[in-house]
Amino acid sequence: MSAWLQDDTPLPLGSGDDDESRRHVAQVTPPGASWLVSAAGHPRSMLALWETHPYAPAVLPCGSVFDVVNVPAIFGRRMLDRLWEEGPGSGPAAMHRGRMLLFAAPGTAHRLPSLLGWEECGDAVPPMLCHGAGDAVTVPPLSQGHAATGGPRWLVAPDTRHPWLPGPEVVLWACVRAVRAASAPSVRISIFPGADQDAKVYDVSRRR
Repeated sequence: MSAWLQDDTPLPLGSGDDDESRRHVAQVTPPGASWLVSAAGHPRSMLALWETHPYAPAVLPCGSVFDVVNVPAIFGRRMLDRLWEEGPGSGPAAMHRGRMLLFAAPGTAHRLPSLLGWEECGDAVPPMLCHGAGDAVTVPPLSQGHAATGGPRWLVAPDTRHPWLPGPEVVLWACVRAVRAASAPSVRISIFPGADQDAKVYDVSRRR
């Protein structure tokens, strides 16, 4: 692995004191990078390119390793709030061009629209894009220390070779809870700090 992986990799979960073991992860680890590139047609070439250009975003296909649910940023943040405060946590999640990319289990892009239709959420759920087989998405760089301002950024970065990914039912659950949270803002408890919307805010050690 290249030097950036050795120098920038966060300590493994559970190492150090309790505060360190509960640190927030928005930095891709080497196993997480391996998982990401496994979606590419030529994983070794993709990884070699990323090792020499760790601050460059990449385009990866959906449908085999992951699907992506693409939602407006504010609604996506409500979804993540609910997943981490009340649910099982989330898979990787990123921000790009004012949208949130929620990485989900393959097949989610196909099933989620019909589940939302059955739930009859109506206009309460903003327009979302479901990227599955045949689609591709831009993913943030492996290292973000020198990433261009306004470029894609990880909120929950891949940190394992086999990350847990929510399926369509879990994403639907988060959508419904996000709608309820929007209707009762006075009682909403957000884990997003107001001052820095790109801060490393998710405690992956709480993932179930």
